[in-house]
Amino acid sequence: MSRGGARESLFITPEQLEEITKVFQTIDIDGNGYIEANELGKALETVGIKIPGHEVREIVKKRDNNIRDGRLDIEEFKDVYTELKTKYDVKDKWQSVIKSPKDIKEFRSMHHDEVRHSVADEEQVAFSNWINSNFADDPDCKKYLPINPETHDLYTKCSDGILLCKMINFAQPDTIHEKAINKGNLSVYQLLENQTLVLRSAQSIGCNIINIGPEDLRDGKEHLLLGLMWQIIRIGLLADINLQHNPNLVALLMDGESLEDFLKLSPEEILIRWVNYHLRRSGCGRTISNFSGDIKDSIPYIHLLHQIAPNNLGVSTSPERESDMENRAEKMLQEADKMNCRAFVSARDVCKGVYKLNLAFVANLFNKFPALEATGEVVDLGDIEETREEKTYRNWMNSMGVSPYVYRLYSDLTDGLVICQLYDKIKPNCVDWKKVTRTFKEKSANMERIENCNYAIQLGKQSNFSLVGISGKDIYDGNKTLTLALVWQLMRAYTLSVLQQLRGNSDPSTANIDKEIVAWANEKLDSGGKSGRLTGFNDPGISDGQLIIDLVDAIKPGSVDYGVVKSGQTEEEKLENAKYGLTVARRAGARIYALPEDVVEVKSKMVMTIFACLMIVALQDA
Repeated sequence: MSRGGARESLFITPEQLEEITKVFQTIDIDGNGYIEANELGKALETVGIKIPGHEVREIVKKRDNNIRDGRLDIEEFKDVYTELKTKYDVKDKWQSVIKSPKDIKEFRSMHHDEVRHSVADEEQVAFSNWINSNFADDPDCKKYLPINPETHDLYTKCSDGILLCKMINFAQPDTIHEKAINKGNLSVYQLLENQTLVLRSAQSIGCNIINIGPEDLRDGKEHLLLGLMWQIIRIGLLADINLQHNPNLVALLMDGESLEDFLKLSPEEILIRWVNYHLRRSGCGRTISNFSGDIKDSIPYIHLLHQIAPNNLGVSTSPERESDMENRAEKMLQEADKMNCRAFVSARDVCKGVYKLNLAFVANLFNKFPALEATGEVVDLGDIEETREEKTYRNWMNSMGVSPYVYRLYSDLTDGLVICQLYDKIKPNCVDWKKVTRTFKEKSANMERIENCNYAIQLGKQSNFSLVGISGKDIYDGNKTLTLALVWQLMRAYTLSVLQQLRGNSDPSTANIDKEIVAWANEKLDSGGKSGRLTGFNDPGISDGQLIIDLVDAIKPGSVDYGVVKSGQTEEEKLENAKYGLTVARRAGARIYALPEDVVEVKSKMVMTIFACLMIVALQDA
């Protein structure tokens, strides 16, 4: 299969392949390269086909032949598309959903001429303008800006990785140590380092970069770059839409709804509820259930802006009187501009109901002007606040491409589906998907979820996990301690499975693997002329970050700028070293999810994954 594209088929003409690709990318609203049941359902509804959700899920299940993860890749979608065109005669109707030719750029892959991809202009324009707005004052970005949103400028200027590194740090501050980014007149090797740093850092914050390599950034592959940019921007926009960062969100609880139930909502669902909260307070008589069809006439936005804007900004509902939809949308955006919130969408994007960009527009509004009144209810953040360990595991899962996206570690694992997907990615074909229920019946849903979790525990035992006293019911109940015990072993098994494959040993449960990693690290440090030594993954000497930095330099001689490294005498210096060490490790190619604080505090589990990932890099280079 060619990278990021559809395989050529003897039974599908180039014209049909082009049409299918456009439909696929239109339905794939979250841009992850797969179509979920809910995405297919929304697309069918758009072309006038309303069928029950269970039938949509059955369509997906029937054609989900490859990994059996409850979603369709483009190969599987070909069969679905052919069936739907025949059964429902939707060919002409799809044309109203697919971006029109003037909104689409078509191009051929530089290395696979048989594959055609399509890129929506509105995303290129939106992301270019967003970068221009947010990085105008960054001295490192001045030579790249402004980006011309109407040309190939975006892809050319992102090819050296610097702007993408800045985007990652904007989304998740301090992910990348600025002094580890290669800048200035870059050699081919330094360009490769930056591109690798982008991809490994994006993974560490939860981006799925499967089928994206450094060469794709270098070559400016439009569809892959836009997909990566959207993931980064989306992670940053949605990061604070939770009770941990906004306790006043308790004002959105429905009558009789528990805090536990509210915590199960995704950021998108919270945003929809937030919009409706303000629409009800406005008395306009409107509510929304999505960020596509329900907002096309701009009326919900007009009243939302009026409700959340500070009085001194003079935001009004006057655009409502405009009869032309696109003119109304433009006037609405002029009101948003008074709040410095004209971002992501054009008037046309609003009228077309472009999901991604409208979601981004609303998320940006929430982050700047939540306008939620304190209810007086005291929220115990002790049970709500995400720990570093939980965040690390969640980012790892999402970077593996699980579906649905994991927002909250415990509640999102209770049906066993994500866990089973992880087993299948760690050891392909180990999951018997006939034993997994993916479409739950209303009356027996709880029992089916528990059965899935029981099967997940069974798979763990078959993988020699230590699961004494852990049952499927514990995972279903969201037992934090026991769920973490399972998830840690999954992450460890994944890391060691990659390591063992490189070492030519197919058994990832080798009892002495930890000792072997320590022995390898010391041998590498010695051969690199480094004086430091590792006694184990709880070695206090790890806390100043220098062992990790030295090991990276031993693997990639000359890659570390020791002028950046601190003495490590204070906690601040230790943290700076840890940030730099993890950044240069990722720049070398290490797939590290651990955080700098894990190094300073010598969290042995996370420390083990750091050294194992560095060993993987060294073996790959050997």
